[in-house]
Amino acid sequence: MNFQLQIATPDGLVFDGEAERVVTRTTEGDVGILARHSDYVAPLDVGKTRVRLPDGSERLGSSNRGMISVSGGVVRIVAVTFEWADEIDVERAKRAAEKARERISRQRTDRELRLAEYKLKRALNRIDVYNNR
Repeated sequence: MNFQLQIATPDGLVFDGEAERVVTRTTEGDVGILARHSDYVAPLDVGKTRVRLPDGSERLGSSNRGMISVSGGVVRIVAVTFEWADEIDVERAKRAAEKARERISRQRTDRELRLAEYKLKRALNRIDVYNNR
């Protein structure tokens, strides 16, 4: 059984089609959604999003904060950023991770440290998604 899935970012619609299953990372851990899921809303964390399509194939993406909602049988993921694994510039992600590590080592304030740690988490997630495509 399938359901309608929409994935969007501030830049536009990333995916709009049928899916058999979606698993994504919320702030409370991974959540899996199948057809007929009850209405649901949760904040997203930095993490992987795995979509199983009706033909049995899977797509893996890197999602960065936002929210997931299930309403009336339609699943919507609205993320700050979202990249499919095959669209990730892994060299850019590696540079971002190194830059974040440098910032962590010379942090001056708690805010700067939290921002650098977030950027490192995001870069490492993108690298992991790329490597597991």
